[in-house]
Amino acid sequence: MQNKIAVVFDFDDTLAPDSTTGLMEALGFDAEGFWGGEFEEMLRSGWDQVPGFMYQLVKISEAQGGKITSTFLQEWGKKLPLFEGVPEFFGELRLFMAQAAPAVELEFYLISSGIGEVIRHTPIAHEFTEIWASDFYYHPQGSIAGPKRVVSFTDKTRYLFQISKGIIGEAQKNYRAVNDRYQEFRIPMEQILFVGDGYTDIPCFSLLKRKGGQGLAVYSPTRQDSWKKARSFVKDERVELIARAEYSPGSALSDNLRGLLQEIAQKIGSSR
Repeated sequence: MQNKIAVVFDFDDTLAPDSTTGLMEALGFDAEGFWGGEFEEMLRSGWDQVPGFMYQLVKISEAQGGKITSTFLQEWGKKLPLFEGVPEFFGELRLFMAQAAPAVELEFYLISSGIGEVIRHTPIAHEFTEIWASDFYYHPQGSIAGPKRVVSFTDKTRYLFQISKGIIGEAQKNYRAVNDRYQEFRIPMEQILFVGDGYTDIPCFSLLKRKGGQGLAVYSPTRQDSWKKARSFVKDERVELIARAEYSPGSALSDNLRGLLQEIAQKIGSSR
């Protein structure tokens, strides 16, 4: 077994309040009304979730004279609020593992349905070996024109396979490589831990459960319906643990993650 562990995060309502809702509100758009009304109508008429909200952002941008550009999204990412304890969390977890299991290397990844241009410019973006998220293509004048990459539901599991097979960095230029057979995995699935909150994370939870990996569902401290959704993942046997999305030392989430990492590290040690 390889002595590496991958901790993979969703972003919206996992590490931060929903960034797309915040973006819409920053543009003066009634996001709450959209999610509760027009968006539900779009889904009923056959739209997929992620292309649906990306299309809506294009409409908002066009109505404001092409306001949403790459630069606009990057600036929003830089000032995006994060949940309590998130900025310091990655360094603290690396230090903990260096002391608890010094032979094990810890890597962080992020797989999100949110807007990549936003997420890649948050203050924590540098903590991740790779970030995969939904992206726009742009009009020649710079404003968003439509979806270029959509990451949602089972799309997310593709990137778990890339992590496991080591298809990161320059290796991603061979876009067919994820379908190749591998005899040895850089990070076996049983050494991957996924942290997420939403329905788009269910395929990742389910895949890792089948493959011996770990999943932890979080619920947002800013959304009233979030605990019930996370609890449903336990009832449906997608995950065994849920915790409030607070990352400070001593929080239930921090303690659960440390315990799961030690458990994986012990399995690695016993197999060598």
